[in-house]
Amino acid sequence: MTSRLTARLCHRLLFVTLLSSSLLAPMAVQAQDVDLGVVTRIRQEGARNSQVMQTLSELSDRIGPRLAGSQNLKNANLWTEKQLADWGLVNSHLEGFDFGRGWAVDSVSLRMTAPDTAILLGYPKAWTPATNGPVKGEVVAVHIKSEEDMAKLKGKLAGKIVLLGEPRELKPQSEPALHRYDDAKLKDLESFPFGGGPYRDPTGRVWTREDMAQRRRLSQAIDKFLIEEKVAATLEASRGDEGLLFVQGTQNYKPGSPDGIPQLVIAAEQFNRMARLIERKVPVTVELDVKSHCETPDGGKIFNTVAEIPGTDKKDEVVMIGGHLDSWHSGTGATDNGAGVAAAMEAVRIMKALDLKPRRTIRIALWAGEEEGLFGSEAYVKEHFGYEDVPKDDNTPSYMRSKPLPLILKPGQEKVSVYFNLDNGTGKIRGIYAQENAAAVPIFEKWGAPFRDLGFTTVTMRDTGSTDHVSFDRIGIPGFQFIQDSVEYETRSHHSNMDVYDRAQREDLIQASIIMASFLYDAANSDQPFPRKALTVPTKTEGVAAPVKDEKKPKDAKKK
Repeated sequence: MTSRLTARLCHRLLFVTLLSSSLLAPMAVQAQDVDLGVVTRIRQEGARNSQVMQTLSELSDRIGPRLAGSQNLKNANLWTEKQLADWGLVNSHLEGFDFGRGWAVDSVSLRMTAPDTAILLGYPKAWTPATNGPVKGEVVAVHIKSEEDMAKLKGKLAGKIVLLGEPRELKPQSEPALHRYDDAKLKDLESFPFGGGPYRDPTGRVWTREDMAQRRRLSQAIDKFLIEEKVAATLEASRGDEGLLFVQGTQNYKPGSPDGIPQLVIAAEQFNRMARLIERKVPVTVELDVKSHCETPDGGKIFNTVAEIPGTDKKDEVVMIGGHLDSWHSGTGATDNGAGVAAAMEAVRIMKALDLKPRRTIRIALWAGEEEGLFGSEAYVKEHFGYEDVPKDDNTPSYMRSKPLPLILKPGQEKVSVYFNLDNGTGKIRGIYAQENAAAVPIFEKWGAPFRDLGFTTVTMRDTGSTDHVSFDRIGIPGFQFIQDSVEYETRSHHSNMDVYDRAQREDLIQASIIMASFLYDAANSDQPFPRKALTVPTKTEGVAAPVKDEKKPKDAKKK
């Protein structure tokens, strides 16, 4: 999921709003009866002949981490394109869009050399430059909370290795790393959070949208300051402990970005040791050697993988499913989001294996650049369905906007019935977020009823953000993310060095694949398209002029 704390919090602030009847399109759609014979066949194929773990192993074990812009991501595009075609899907192809620089890390050597010798556990942030050989320097502790702090440090950091941030107390783990929904938590999820309001993170801190904007501005200012001061490298503590490293990237993938400085995330315990020594006035030195390189296999473009199962009598209408193919680099992208990709691919494999004939065309899309800001799904939606009418001088990221912008819609927007997304780790599906669409609730309840024994029990009016269904929902196409057990997602595998195949749960992914295949079949074969929320912003169709207001002259107007 997106890079990411800012996106996650701002999506929740933007989308958790008070529901009113005016938000719903003035149409009532009844879910037709579910074909239980087809459900039985889907369950049998998915349970007895599943290939979901083979698919996940190919993505995470053989191809490995799939950072946006990297050759590994392109390798994953090519493999998924071929695999979907081999399963019998048609029009399997790649669709590119502009991104920027790719990057890969080749090796990292990191050790403390004084007052003791110690091997340090760390990974460079994505797009951090190489050190061009071993670099050794004095370590200084720096706490920057404002521009005033930077002014006090000016001229003091050249050639230093900067311990950036403050140490934190590491207490013994008192809560399990594994989290699954129980009945009480699922019941609570069904209640609607009236009024929205500020977001409170797991530490209890309350964040507002302005907090997020300020955090972003300060981070950019710190990066610029450290480059200008010519520091040798920075070391930051992982938010995890016990050797668990959560590592993301810099913004230096953007065209024209400076190379920056080496930025590494290290084990919190080792960070704390050095911080304590520095506080005691004990000199600390570190030697590091980062070998990394930028790569742009397609001139700065990256690609979505797209393929279809053709429809029959409603083939010009489309039902879509997807997840994001890209990942971060310290693990192998297994739970974020190889699991969602593998389950989506397995869902369409099941349909082809059973030779099901959907009325609407079913299209799978595997997105690139999600981690940097939903780039792949946004580019695809903009190309085919519509986009926000952004003023030329407005560079605000879409997830930071306090209000939605007017929309320019394309004719294809009306042809997409619904989009389903999976991107919350390996956990089994427990229900679905209805995205404040009341007309969706009875439909999802009927479609999910055959899977109560598998754990699908909850349809909530709540919405959720931070992943690719938002790109569809934003322009009026029904887009949905399933509710999943978090398992170890936030505690262990999300954006970490432990995002690997071994953290994925086979039974969970088989269950998710079966439910997704059935939802695809139900949506593709419904008599009516999926009901939509009414758009609450001005819209116009691309290429069609806005209607001209009829300026009638007063009856007594004099002729010239």
